[in-house]
Amino acid sequence: MMIGAEGASSSKKARISENPVSKNRPYFALVVDDDPMIRRIHSMILKSVGFKVEVAENGKEAVDLFRTGAKFHIVFIDMEMPVMDGIEATKAMRAMKVESKIVGVTSRNSETEREVFMQAGLDLCYTKPLTMAKIVPLLEELQKN
Repeated sequence: MMIGAEGASSSKKARISENPVSKNRPYFALVVDDDPMIRRIHSMILKSVGFKVEVAENGKEAVDLFRTGAKFHIVFIDMEMPVMDGIEATKAMRAMKVESKIVGVTSRNSETEREVFMQAGLDLCYTKPLTMAKIVPLLEELQKN
């Protein structure tokens, strides 16, 4: 596991533009954040490269989606939310044997807080907001599998 390897070259961006997800197979993403603006921004970025996107307003909604059988290739989850935060939700999803890549997205810069989030079961942790430079390497990884 690693914390936020940020940045991608413009050639990577060009390759994704030339070969969007939807031309290969659909990839499903779940965006979990209590801030409607962040949900909208992250959803727009993901949709622009061909992801099918569903949103949840808190960790409980995300966990409930998995309990009802929903499947996602990748989950982008905020750390601080009402009802159930990202740490609790990530632990619950991992306890349910959710195999999706789970990416924490937080406004926190404290390494200690980010490490606690990572230890909950994240694959990666990025600082808000998501950008193409952060998403492109994840997309390329999904396309390899």
